[in-house]
Amino acid sequence: MTKRILNVRVAARVEDNLERAAIAMAALERGDEAPPYFGVGFQNASQMLAVFTPKRWELLATLRQGGAMTVAELARRLGRNYKNVHGDVEKLIEWLAVEKDAQGLVTAPYSEIVVDVMMPDTVAA
Repeated sequence: MTKRILNVRVAARVEDNLERAAIAMAALERGDEAPPYFGVGFQNASQMLAVFTPKRWELLATLRQGGAMTVAELARRLGRNYKNVHGDVEKLIEWLAVEKDAQGLVTAPYSEIVVDVMMPDTVAA
């Protein structure tokens, strides 16, 4: 099974996206399968940290360890209020970190989440 990686990028450069697209196009032109890429981007670290809070990282870890489960079961395992866990799950679905199937079970489908933060360029003194 192919390893799925979610790439969380903060202040990504346009050049990086163009390079990734060129690699995919070259693979397709050769008749190869383009490597899958799953990614979300944020303008700054504050935006990323507002989505990927410590409680949501804990939620993701619990899903990775426990596999697919209902939001109610997830809340029970986390020892948290159902309404708050449901809100966190909905936000993580919006940002592609969690998926919900037709039966209402939620999963964390990625084997890795890579966070890449581009630092601003330094100003010459």
